Amino acid sequence: MFEYNNVKKYFLLWILLQVLVDVNCQLTPFKPSRIYRHTATFIDNKLYILGGSEASTNNLVKEFFYLDVSIPFNTQELSWKDLSKISIVPFHNDAMSAKGGAKNDTLFLYGGFTDVLTMALVYTFDPQHSVWNSQEITGINTIRKSSLTGVIDYNGKFYLWGGVTNTINFSWGKGSSVNAPTKRYYYGATLLPNNKIIYIGGVDDLTSAFDAETLYINKGTALSLKEVYIYDTINDNWDTKITTGKIPSNRDGFSTILGLDGQRIIIYGGVFNDPGGYVDTTLYVLDLTNFNWDIPKITGNTIPKPRAWHKANAISKYMVITFGYGYNRAVDSDILLLDISNNEEYVWTTSFDPSVPKSSQTSNNSSDNSKMVGAIVGSLLSGIFLSVGGFFLYKWNKKRQSQNNINNYNNYGQEKAVPTDGSKNENMTNHEVVNNDDYYGQEVVTAPNNDGFKFFKFLNKK
Repeated sequence: MFEYNNVKKYFLLWILLQVLVDVNCQLTPFKPSRIYRHTATFIDNKLYILGGSEASTNNLVKEFFYLDVSIPFNTQELSWKDLSKISIVPFHNDAMSAKGGAKNDTLFLYGGFTDVLTMALVYTFDPQHSVWNSQEITGINTIRKSSLTGVIDYNGKFYLWGGVTNTINFSWGKGSSVNAPTKRYYYGATLLPNNKIIYIGGVDDLTSAFDAETLYINKGTALSLKEVYIYDTINDNWDTKITTGKIPSNRDGFSTILGLDGQRIIIYGGVFNDPGGYVDTTLYVLDLTNFNWDIPKITGNTIPKPRAWHKANAISKYMVITFGYGYNRAVDSDILLLDISNNEEYVWTTSFDPSVPKSSQTSNNSSDNSKMVGAIVGSLLSGIFLSVGGFFLYKWNKKRQSQNNINNYNNYGQEKAVPTDGSKNENMTNHEVVNNDDYYGQEVVTAPNNDGFKFFKFLNKK
């Protein structure tokens, strides 16, 4: 009995310790590894980070987590949510990810480098149910690729250099290679509003090397940014544009996003050749109206150190840069925030505000003002029509009443009913409101008919 009681006590103590460990793990904030060559995908106000290599050891990591960007936050106090336990994706880096699917709410992961032979070529993650699945892709055969940049267009096609996969029915296809740029990796690729994809820079020299402190390429060279390449996803053809202005030095491992106005490409970081004497070597803007490069005016309390093989997303009014190689955690945060709402001046900041960008607010205010003016004008016109209509109706009614009085007098003073088309007399100034989206902002006045004089006002679509 004594031994049994001891065993029981030890068993209960072991359970208690397990509970305490589990509670402690839940209370301890999750801090991810300092990674690079990862993926970062923005879906439903969450920024999902997956895979990559640990910067100090170059070891592959199997971490999966997200940051909620629906609420304000400070980059010095990031609250990550760890989802690593539910991930079925093996250790990897240099994979490609994008948001797509039938409802545009699915994370797609393609390729990447791994030493796990059983890793699938394509995975999908459903954020609504927190479920990963591997996908069987039909169509032409393909081999695993890494170090590319995947882009999903507005029709749900996932474009990779040299191939395309449809993210709705999971079928491979092949795009045109006529006039395509030379094969490369670690380039920038961005979807434009006209459903074209712009490709910039990169490297094709497998022997190139760089300095870990300065990020200068000290062996070999990256590809030039004097030329950019445009792929038309609708017509399946390529075009080359020659750039001008303060052209960035040859580089790879940088990030690109589309500016908030849809008319400029913003690039950040990377490893690069001799910067050519420019003061800034990390941040450039390409004007898509004339393909001119420029260095934007940059302000902020702290200008971050350059980094490479990071990821960038345009969220709210910010260029949100995650992790990367070349920064010190004791100085810079894992996340950098660049306020790009003002094209005349970009601002490095540590505070994220999820509200609508200033440019959108201005547009919305203009739209609201236009609607207000339209409503006022419509009301005035309605008043005029009512006044004019009422005046003529009054004169007609008075004349008719006089005539009726004469007739009634002629009928020995008996009251005579005025005939109507129905069993009841319609209100002659009835207002009928109709909500019809096909008549945006229009006010329609009908002519008199057997039902009386009616005004039909179609409300502005909200």
